[in-house]
Amino acid sequence: MKKIIPFFIFYLMGLQGLTQNQTPSAPTIISKPREYKKKILTNPNLKMIELQKIIPDIKYELHYASTNNFTKVRLYPKNLTKTFLRKKPAEALAEAAKELSKMGIGFKIWDAYRPYSVTQKFWELIHDERYVANPSKGSGHNRGIAIDLTLIDLKTDEELNMPTKFDDFSEKAHHGYEQLAPLQIKNREILKTTMLKHGFLKFQTEWWHYYWPNGNDYDVLDLSFSKLK
Repeated sequence: MKKIIPFFIFYLMGLQGLTQNQTPSAPTIISKPREYKKKILTNPNLKMIELQKIIPDIKYELHYASTNNFTKVRLYPKNLTKTFLRKKPAEALAEAAKELSKMGIGFKIWDAYRPYSVTQKFWELIHDERYVANPSKGSGHNRGIAIDLTLIDLKTDEELNMPTKFDDFSEKAHHGYEQLAPLQIKNREILKTTMLKHGFLKFQTEWWHYYWPNGNDYDVLDLSFSKLK
């Protein structure tokens, strides 16, 4: 991903998390709880799982639930403490967490499920598909199959040393960038190796972003966090 031009940095930063459109076809948008319930009755793999229910030591720092993000705008409910993935990626993440826990390492989640209406808000602010997801396609986050995360020390809950902070637009965030401290490269590799081993795919320009394959199997959701809970 190219570095954002100064106008975008000044106007509204940090929105590249919505550029991950793994599924190019026009989305079906599920916006009513009864529609969602009907879907999961026919296919249990479509169920959204709250991650702490199956990964007790997982930590949340959901940046879009506060102004502590590059946009400086709160886009999720204030102090949100829950987030979700579909059943298969959630269970795969749980297996990855078990493996890491043997090394004293855990996950911290920066973002996972994102309601479609939030993607629309991003698009209204920056109408540029290089930096934000086009609502006509939806995103992996809308489908409940994308996640932004980092690693922590389970004893201290401190983040491990990684190449950049969340939502960094520079080349340092790219998986192939090597002009880093050896420890940063090592930690990035631990995260990547573990996530890929358990079925996730990496997003090349964001070391923190992973997504589940076969995105067309999942409808876009526009259900609030409270309705999912």
